[in-house]
Amino acid sequence: MKDLWVCLVSREASIAGRKEVLNGKAKFGILGDGKELPQVALARAFRKGDFRSGYYRDQTLVFALGMGDLEDFFGQLYADTQNDPFSKGRQMNNHFATALIDERGEWLRHTERNNCSADISPTAGQMSRGLGLALASKQYRIHGELDLERKFSVQGNEVIFCTIGDASTSEGVFWESLNAAAVARVPMAVSIWDDGYGISVPKDLQTVKANISKALSGFEKQEEGNGIMIYEVLGNDYPALVATYDAAIAHTRKNHVPCLIHVNELTQPLGHSTSGSHERYKSEDRLLYEKEADGIEHFIQWIITTGICDETTIDDLRQKARVYTLEKKQAAWEKVKKQSSAWKQKLTAIVSSFPKNQTELVASYLKESETALKPGLATMMKYAFRMDWALKNKGFVSAELSDFMKMIKSESESRYHTHLYSSSKKSALNVEMIPAVYSPDAPVLSGHEIINRFFDKKFEQMPALMAFGEDVGKIGGVNQGFAGLQEKYGDDRIFDAGIREWTIMGEAIGLAMRGFRPIAEIQYLDYLIYGISPLSDDLATLRYRSGGQQMAPVIIRTRGHRLEGIWHAGSPMGMLLNSLRGMYIAVPRNMTQAAGFYNTLLKSDDPGIIIESLNGYRLKEKLPDNLVHFTLELGVPEILLEGEDLTLVSYGSVLREAFHAIELLKQKNISVELIDVQTLLPFDRHQLILESLRKTNKLVILDEDIPGGASAYMFNQILEVQDGWHHLDMKPLTITAKEHRTPYGTDGDYFTKPNAESIAGEILDFMNRYRA
Repeated sequence: MKDLWVCLVSREASIAGRKEVLNGKAKFGILGDGKELPQVALARAFRKGDFRSGYYRDQTLVFALGMGDLEDFFGQLYADTQNDPFSKGRQMNNHFATALIDERGEWLRHTERNNCSADISPTAGQMSRGLGLALASKQYRIHGELDLERKFSVQGNEVIFCTIGDASTSEGVFWESLNAAAVARVPMAVSIWDDGYGISVPKDLQTVKANISKALSGFEKQEEGNGIMIYEVLGNDYPALVATYDAAIAHTRKNHVPCLIHVNELTQPLGHSTSGSHERYKSEDRLLYEKEADGIEHFIQWIITTGICDETTIDDLRQKARVYTLEKKQAAWEKVKKQSSAWKQKLTAIVSSFPKNQTELVASYLKESETALKPGLATMMKYAFRMDWALKNKGFVSAELSDFMKMIKSESESRYHTHLYSSSKKSALNVEMIPAVYSPDAPVLSGHEIINRFFDKKFEQMPALMAFGEDVGKIGGVNQGFAGLQEKYGDDRIFDAGIREWTIMGEAIGLAMRGFRPIAEIQYLDYLIYGISPLSDDLATLRYRSGGQQMAPVIIRTRGHRLEGIWHAGSPMGMLLNSLRGMYIAVPRNMTQAAGFYNTLLKSDDPGIIIESLNGYRLKEKLPDNLVHFTLELGVPEILLEGEDLTLVSYGSVLREAFHAIELLKQKNISVELIDVQTLLPFDRHQLILESLRKTNKLVILDEDIPGGASAYMFNQILEVQDGWHHLDMKPLTITAKEHRTPYGTDGDYFTKPNAESIAGEILDFMNRYRA
């Protein structure tokens, strides 16, 4: 009867939620009607310490597990920043999360909680994160010594419950994740809610054989070898659902064999979302079938048939569920109104203090603000601004109104503009700086030897450190950064992955959310495009979309900028800068600098990407004495050469071309100040470049990205954010690669990427224009 109560309340929440959108109190509704019964069955198999990695149909599961209640549900629907415990008013409804860290950024005890990783809207995106969360269970089963306090795991017994709609199984990451889960043998349980449609598209137009479990039959585990356990069960058969989940999860929990539970013949009584009606695309026969096949109604009939209770009791329970839901909905709405009323009263009080001639100017705006259905901060700011505008048009100034708008802006900052990055004491920006120290006889090594020695010592120093990716394990990476280290530290800490960039990123995210420190490798920067979706949609937004309740201090290791060919010489920094806010981006010019950034990020609780110079592994560098201890401050450029005539700003591999160009320019009596920005996110936090411009009054930006890529970003930072334009004597110059990708071969590379001669030539022309 408890399960029935949860189902009835959840259905009433869906009905009420839809109405709240249609009556204008909420903006949009995506609801879980029709999926109630399998979720209460799943909840019976869920244990403390387990994780959910699901999507936006799982409200019943959340209610059943106590991850949230009805007031929380409606608080999120109303975008109530004070009473949405899942995202602090940042996500649309049915996007759930539970706290994994406390307000200080310290890990909570996951093993004592029902855990929910923060949802994302891109369907199937939850699969790769679920894979990583499950991989953490496997690692804790192998390395129980890493968590003796049992904060993250109890002998690796935690199951990760992934939920996904049938239509989203057409996404490539679904297949990629299942394949990787089967190969890795991790405790991941995938539930497919199959209601026959992907919005309006029926599954026979989406899925081979129109049945995902049949389509996956080749994945099914046999007696020998790896694979997944596959179960298919009707979504309106409560006893079968309970029995299926009980058996499937017990097997997965004990044996670390992933399972897939295909819950078929589900319904969607209210349609896909509040933005339209399913009557537009479903036949009358289908609509009738959905009423007849409704899981809750079948559950009720089973309860009555088995004698658990009678129809009168059921009718009474339905009514109680309806009343209870409406009471909780109203309680959530009253909280919203109370907040709105406080702001409205403040504005009314300010206007009431105006002289009559001023009150008349703003009376219409005040009336509109008072009659707004949901007068939130945006409404208050809109009308306060217009009042202020109208008053100033007549020569009046209200200090109280100006202060009111400042209060709203301050409130909006705390509500909506926090938690993009860590603000804890472990923030990457708070890491203590330790300079590199060199002995007089410091050895000179190739770049790949420097980074290899670094990783060797770091793995010795940090037991929770892991590294993985394509060719990282057995051969130690294509550039030998991990050469010999798998043999030394084990193939459970340094291991190979298939050609599957999306799930390599997902593995890193999930591992980091459960206490590990993963370094996930993308072999070449050009290949990062395959992994950009989980980085942009999931990792970069995690702390923000959970309202600071979750984190994943992942390091993505890759290499790029220039070598040979269209897909091995890329430097798409503009793409990264515009996609990965929420991550830090380091662009070290050599392997020693790279080691410094690894040290910094590994001491922090922020995620970051470190892009090593692809053509720098064979170049010689001095080995610091404190290779595994020195740190580099993020957002602090370095002046590599001092000069008087112009400031040349760049980063990465092309700096070596800049050095050669500067030697040529010396022959023309042109003195260049060369600055390596070192990190693009953050960028020049202490405005060192501005100080250089005060001296040289001329700016040249050198970039291997296409025109308008990272160079445009640096322009914005230097000229607008730092107000550098005040110090310019002439129009600045950008030197970039061509718009197309870099052709294979020496000639193609030379005429596409900036080189010493082209850089020197453009700067000479630039200075000649200045001197003319």
